[in-house]
Amino acid sequence: MTDSLSEPAGARPEVAVRDLGGGVRSVAVPIPDNPLGYTLVYVMDTDRGPVLVDTGWDDPGSWDVLAAGLEACGTGVGEVHGVVITHHHPDHHGLSERVREASGAWVAMHAADAAIVRRARETRPERWFTYMAAKLTAAGAPDEHVAPLRGGPRRSTPPGLAPALPDREILPGELLDLPGRRLRALWTPGHTPGHVCLHLEEEHPARLPGRGRLFSGDHLLPEITPHIGLYEDPDDATVTDPLGDYLDSLERVGRLAPAEVLPAHQHTFTDAPGRVRELLAHHEERLSGLLSLLQQPLTPWQLAVRMEWNRPWEQIPYGSRNIAVSEAEAHLRRLVKLGRAEAVAGSEPVTYVAV
Repeated sequence: MTDSLSEPAGARPEVAVRDLGGGVRSVAVPIPDNPLGYTLVYVMDTDRGPVLVDTGWDDPGSWDVLAAGLEACGTGVGEVHGVVITHHHPDHHGLSERVREASGAWVAMHAADAAIVRRARETRPERWFTYMAAKLTAAGAPDEHVAPLRGGPRRSTPPGLAPALPDREILPGELLDLPGRRLRALWTPGHTPGHVCLHLEEEHPARLPGRGRLFSGDHLLPEITPHIGLYEDPDDATVTDPLGDYLDSLERVGRLAPAEVLPAHQHTFTDAPGRVRELLAHHEERLSGLLSLLQQPLTPWQLAVRMEWNRPWEQIPYGSRNIAVSEAEAHLRRLVKLGRAEAVAGSEPVTYVAV
């Protein structure tokens, strides 16, 4: 991994800005020490000033790149009118508070992700550590993996991860209040419960065939399969089906057939229906592969260890293993809901087997 911000003190950061036409530009805002490299923050002209789609990671170097990028777009942080957040992850929502403080801009997010932000701010860290330890134990994680969580937090909030509370709610299907633009919110849960895509209902500037342009956040990426995880309230026992939500959302986006997709990572692309078909096929193949593994009873942890990832399990860091287990459990829930797998009665920790 490289850090594009390792420059002499006071040097102007290197900025990658693309003019996408029709009053839309992108700024590649770095994500420190992350193989994704950057978040594409979109700058959209409106009659009241620029509106951002996402903001990037809360890091001093990332802030410098965002500020310099806005200047390269012919504006500045202080001119930002509003911020529309596709989802609550820190590489998308991290700099929202700094932008709001610098400009007085409003920040909008779907209620389901706003609730996650609120819980992150209000729940005592010890409560989260206890909850995570219990979840991992129930998933069959070995004692040595759970033990660090039982020690509790060293500090209340990790630096850079105090998410801003939004001051506007994005309603599914609504036309956002952006003077001079037609931007409609599409609720696309799965990657997070409140993930939204944003459909710019305007003719493509290059007159490409299709229905406008789609800011897709992490829902639809050209080469990456988004993580499907669990974001649950420790005080709510509802069993969710995030993978089912994601697959349903994908099909809706495929039917929309935008002329061009403007994702939060990698690069813009066309043929959204084709990419949707690839992702649907990928998840069906993965579910079929998991059923083969579940010919013997396995816990979510044991299933995660056997699943195919982008590197061997032994090389996956501690935090990423937790994410992998939540993805394994999301797939198990889908299989159970489809009647293709079931929990083994009386097993503890609970194991699952193909039906």
